[in-house]
Parts: sequence; structure tokens; C-alpha cells
Amino acid sequence: MTPSELSWTVLSTVRRAVGAGELQVTVPDRVVVQRPPRPGCGDYATNVALQLAGQAGRSAFDVARVLAVRLAKEPGIAQVEVAEAGFLNITLSARAYADVVRQVIEQGADYGRGDGLADEPATVVPEPPHGVRAATVAEVVNRLLAAAGAPAGPPERLSAAEPAEDPEKLLGRDAARWALLRPPAEDTPRPTAALLAQREANPLFRVRYARSRTRALLRNAHDLGVRVDGAAGDPYRHPAETELLGLIADFPRVVETAARRRAPDRLARHLERLADAYLRFQDECPALPKGDEKPSAVHAARVRLADATGIVLADGLHLLGISAPDHL
Repeated sequence: MTPSELSWTVLSTVRRAVGAGELQVTVPDRVVVQRPPRPGCGDYATNVALQLAGQAGRSAFDVARVLAVRLAKEPGIAQVEVAEAGFLNITLSARAYADVVRQVIEQGADYGRGDGLADEPATVVPEPPHGVRAATVAEVVNRLLAAAGAPAGPPERLSAAEPAEDPEKLLGRDAARWALLRPPAEDTPRPTAALLAQREANPLFRVRYARSRTRALLRNAHDLGVRVDGAAGDPYRHPAETELLGLIADFPRVVETAARRRAPDRLARHLERLADAYLRFQDECPALPKGDEKPSAVHAARVRLADATGIVLADGLHLLGISAPDHL
């Protein structure tokens, strides 16, 4: 279950509660679900009860309790808790996480594409006089808009703070694009040779390294006889697994938000978080049998999760116009 699917589920729950007379409110057009700011608050949280409390003439906590009873019965949801402020904290079932992995592997490079901006036509062009950064940001924003379903429309001017000189001369194409796209548009990029370093302190290296490790894991799994085709009911329960899965599931929303806000930096930061989560998963959740250990369903599930991670990392890098090599 992706955040957009969960948002639709929450919205449908509100609609049914209104239809049953449990709430007297106007059903909103959309509901926002987000990853909670700290662990222990479920997989996703929504403030829909706070949004409706005024209309309902009831406290947000009361509205949340009405919705929680219905929402907890929905397929793919394991638990719903009501926070004191009225937030709904939602924990997904292991099966819902397995569905995310399946979707990514089946859709491949199409995962993350949607039609959330289908009613907002726009074409971004750099505001003159423009430099290399404005042109690069405009190019990527147009790619993000297309991925989010926006049709071509009247041009919209876009400006961005320019670096002192073209970073491609110092860094080469991929690192230069990261240097131009990673900071928010209003911040001046400061490209340095550190973006070429093959070490953990370099965020671009971590993203590309994590992607390459997923491909190496797939090769090793094949050699060790781990069968991953058609795996079902993948048992994702470890915190490192669920953290990684949440970031994968959030990818379509991040693409749409980056397009809506004209902010490729949001996608770059998400790729950093995804890469870091994968490297923690790699350390804490062995995906390959060791010694005389036989390949198990857990191994297969973790290899599939690694595969899905690699697909999303590559997709995100390609949206930024940056290569995603299988080997580093």
C-alpha cells in the first residue's frame, strides 16, 4: 500500500463515516498521509481528524476515534492508534509491505509515475538571463512534472541561484548535476571535489553505492540458489525492513511533491534517506545464507526488497539526469 493508496483509503473511511451519520462534515477533496517524524508512531500519520474537527463540532480526538474504528478494519492495515492531539497513527500489515515490493518489481522504471498533476498543466523554462543551474533545474522539473502526469502547458519562469562557475569542468556530468540539484533553488551551490570522493561522507557516492550493492546482492543470490520469483507473503517485520519499505512506498508522493513545488532537491534528499536506510538494512538483515545454511523464504523476501530498492534508487537518479551504474 503506497501513501497515495492509503490516502484514498482514509478518504473513503471519512466518506463512509459521513454516510452512516457518525460525522456531520463535508468530505474533503484529499487527505494527506505522511511518515511520522519519529519512531514508534506507526508507519504513517494523518491529521484528517484535526482538519474535520471544527466542522464536526467535536474534538479532534473524538473524530479520530470514530475514524480509527473503521480504518482498523481495512485490508492492509494492522493497527490504528489515536494520539492525544487527534493524529491517526497507522501501522501497515506485513502483506501490505509485500505488495509494495511486488508493485515496484512489476512496474520497474514506471514505479513512482502517476497522474496527481494531470489537472495542472505547466512547462518550466529558466528565467532569463539564465545560467547552467537554472537550465538544469528546469530540465529536471519538466521531467518530474511529466512523471506526475502534468500535460504540457503555458511556460512558467523558474530562477535559481547560480554557482560562480560551471561545476561540470571540475566534477564531470553526474557530480555536477548533483551539486546543482541537491541544494534548494534559493541556495547558492558550492561544488567541490569532495563530490568525487568514493567515501561515505559523499551523499552522491552513498546513493550510487547503495544502488550498486543491490545489484551485487541479486547476482550473489542467484549464485547461491536463492529463488525469488513469485515469492508471496513476504515476512517484513524487522525495523530496518519496515523503515526501508516506508521510504520505497513514499517515493511516488515525493516525485509528485518535488514536481508540484518545482524542487528537485526534495527528490535528492529522499534518495539519500533511501540509500542510508538500505545500508542499515544490509547490515542488520542478512539476505543471503551463510555457510551450510539453506536458502529460506526470509532470504528470498529480503533479496526482493533489495531489488525493489535498487529499482527506486535508479529511477530517482535517472529523473535527476544522473547515471546509476550496476558496478562502482
